[in-house]
Amino acid sequence: MSRRIIDLSMPLENDVLSDPPGFGPKITYLNHETTFPRWPLFFPGLQKEDLPDGAAWAVEKIEISTHNGTHLDAPYHFHPTMDRGRRAITIDEVDLDWCFQPGVKLDFRRFSDGYVVTAQDVESELKRIGHTLRPLEIVLINTRAGSRYSHADYVSAACAWVTKPPCFCWKEG
Repeated sequence: MSRRIIDLSMPLENDVLSDPPGFGPKITYLNHETTFPRWPLFFPGLQKEDLPDGAAWAVEKIEISTHNGTHLDAPYHFHPTMDRGRRAITIDEVDLDWCFQPGVKLDFRRFSDGYVVTAQDVESELKRIGHTLRPLEIVLINTRAGSRYSHADYVSAACAWVTKPPCFCWKEG
């Protein structure tokens, strides 16, 4: 079976309403001129004239939280345990093979903002699209949020999904 990889990336940007107040990404752009004073830490004795056109590295300094941009929530994000009491794995322990599995998209754009999706809603949507979930499939949840990205109501523009026990969930833009 051949794989088709679909890029669901969301950009990290300053001043775009994409997260609750105080939790958005912060990007500081350092240009070729402003970074030179740091170069001697890497290359003692280096002079500006030693570089082509005297240009040092340009660098983006990024401050983010676990929910900025495109992300994967580790089981630990939802609860300290998983699999009936085992310590939940953190993001650095997620097997990357989990990220390269077949996916199925559930369309929940019809639900109002704040509505909590039920197990019956999931079963109904799977029936509507004629799909039976298989182990390791990635379930993508399409909500109204995608149409509101960068608008003031983006953070609150979606239904919610709650599962017991906790699982991975993804809000598709």
